[in-house]
Amino acid sequence: MSAINPDQTTAARLAGMMRAPEPPRVDDPVTKDGSLVEDPAVRAPLVLGNRTFNDVTETVCGYIEKGPGRWWMPAFGLASSVASITGLMVGYLIITGVGVWGLNNHVDWAWDITNFVFWIGIGHAGTLISAILCLLKQKWRTSINRAAEAMTIFAVVCAGMFPGIHIGRVWMAWMLFPIPNSNAIWPNFSSPLLWDVFAVSTYATVSLLFWYMGMIPDFATLRDRAARRLMRQGDNAPTLPIVGVRVDQLRALIYGALSLGWRFSSRHWHTYEKAYLMLAGISTPLVLSVHSIVSFDFATSVIPGWHTTIFPPYFVAGAIFGGFAMVLLLLIPSRILFPGMKDLITLRHLENMAKIILTTGFMVGFAYAMEFFVAWYGANAYERDVFVYNRLMPPFLAGEDGKYAPYWWAYWTMIACNVLSPQVFWIKSMRQSPLVIFIVAFLVTIGMWFERFVIIVTSLHRAFVPGEWGMFYASWVDILTFVGSCGTFLTLYLLFTRFLPQFAMSEIKNVMPQANPHWEGYGHHGHGHSAGGAAAGGHATHHAPQAPKEGI
Repeated sequence: MSAINPDQTTAARLAGMMRAPEPPRVDDPVTKDGSLVEDPAVRAPLVLGNRTFNDVTETVCGYIEKGPGRWWMPAFGLASSVASITGLMVGYLIITGVGVWGLNNHVDWAWDITNFVFWIGIGHAGTLISAILCLLKQKWRTSINRAAEAMTIFAVVCAGMFPGIHIGRVWMAWMLFPIPNSNAIWPNFSSPLLWDVFAVSTYATVSLLFWYMGMIPDFATLRDRAARRLMRQGDNAPTLPIVGVRVDQLRALIYGALSLGWRFSSRHWHTYEKAYLMLAGISTPLVLSVHSIVSFDFATSVIPGWHTTIFPPYFVAGAIFGGFAMVLLLLIPSRILFPGMKDLITLRHLENMAKIILTTGFMVGFAYAMEFFVAWYGANAYERDVFVYNRLMPPFLAGEDGKYAPYWWAYWTMIACNVLSPQVFWIKSMRQSPLVIFIVAFLVTIGMWFERFVIIVTSLHRAFVPGEWGMFYASWVDILTFVGSCGTFLTLYLLFTRFLPQFAMSEIKNVMPQANPHWEGYGHHGHGHSAGGAAAGGHATHHAPQAPKEGI
C-alpha cells in the first residue's frame, strides 16, 4: 500500500509507531568499514553504526559533558609545559636581543620567518574544507570541518607571534599597523610586509567568525541539555569543589551566552544558513589571497631564488598540501582516543583527504620542477646557481671545481617528504590505512617546514657577490621557540576538544538517511529524533516536520 492510502502497517510506520527495517549495510571485506563502498549503485554512508540523530547528539555532547578520558590530562599537561617554553624564549629574546638567534648579516631572515610561513600554511586547510567544499556541496566535509576550522585559528595564533618578535623591538610592534602617531610615521603601503598584516588579520577575523557562527546551534544544544539536567537533579547536581557552583549551572550560563539566544526556530535557521553561505563565499577568495600575499614577501624582491612569478600559486598549493596533512595528524589519533568517533570520521573521509594530498603533492612537485625550468629558460646565471649550487648539488656529486650545495640535505629532505612519500597513495590499500596515512601526513608536515627553510635560507646565504656569503646555523633559542609554538598549537587544540563541540551536529545529521523524509526508516526516527528536534540542531528542519525536543 502507498503512503496516500496506507494499510495499518504502513500507517503505523509513518506515524513513528513501528520500527522500519534499517537500510542494508555493505562493509568492505578487508577493513570492515561500511563507508568503503565501491558499488556505484550503493551510496556510501557518511555516518556508520546505524546511528540515530539522538546518538549523534549524545556522542558529540558526551565528549564535553563526560570528558574525553584519562589520557587528556597528561596530554594537556605535557603540551602546556612545552607551550610554556615559548614564553620563556620570547622573554629571553626581549631581554637579551635578537642576537640570541642564529641570524647574521648575510642571512637576516631564517628560522623565525620560516615558522611564520609554515604556520600560515597550516591554517589553509580549515578554510578550504569549510568554505570551498561547502560551496561545492561536498557532504563528506561535515565530519571534519569543525576540527579543521579550529586548527586554522590556532595556527594563525602561532604564526602571528613570529613577525612581532622578529622586528627586534617588540614594544614597537604597534607601528606595523596604519594608525596615526605623533611622529607622523606611517607604514610603507607599498611593502608586501604591510600587505601581510592586512591579509593575515582579515583571514583570522573571517575564519574566527566562520568557526564561531557554525557552533552557535551546538552551543544552544549544550545549554538546553545542562538546563534540563539541572531541573532533574535539583540540589543533587554535582558542584565544583572550590567555588561550590553547580557544574551544569555554569555550563548553562557559559553556553547560553555563547549561543546568543538561539531557539531553533525556522527564522533562526533561515538567517543562519544565509549568513553561513555568505561567510563561505567571503572565505573562499581568502584561501587564494592570503598565501599569495605571503609569497609576495619574496616574489617582489630581486633576490635570486625568490624573484619569480610562480610563487603565488606555488605557495597556495603548498599551503593546502601541508594543511590537509596537519588535519590528518590531528584526526587520526582522535578517532582512536575518543569513543564512537570512528563512526563519524570514517575511512572514506581519510581516503578522500589522502587523495587531496596526492593531488596537491603533484602540484607542489610540478612547482619544484618549474623553478628549475624558469631558472634555465631565463638564462640568469645567478638564478641558476642558486638552484644548483645552493640547493640541489650534494658534495658527492660535485664536479672538478668542487662546488656543491651546503644545504643539499634540506632540499632532498623536502623532495623525499613532499614529492615521494605521497606516491604510496596510488595503492588503494595504502590510502585506506590510517597508519600509512598518518605516517605520510607526518612526513609531509616535516617536508613543508623544510620547503620554507629551503626557500628562505638557501636564497640568502649566497647572494650576488662572494663577500655576502655566509652560513646560517640555528641557535637553541631558535629551536626551542619553534618547539614551544608547537606546544601552544597542541594546547589550544586539546582545550578545544575538551570544552567545545568537535562536530557540527546539525550538518552531520543533514547527511544521514533519516534527514530525507522519503527514507524508509523515517517513521522510526521521527519521534524525538528529527534533525530539528532530538539533537536540537539540525539543518533538516526544512526537510522534516518539527518534532518535540525529547532527545536533548
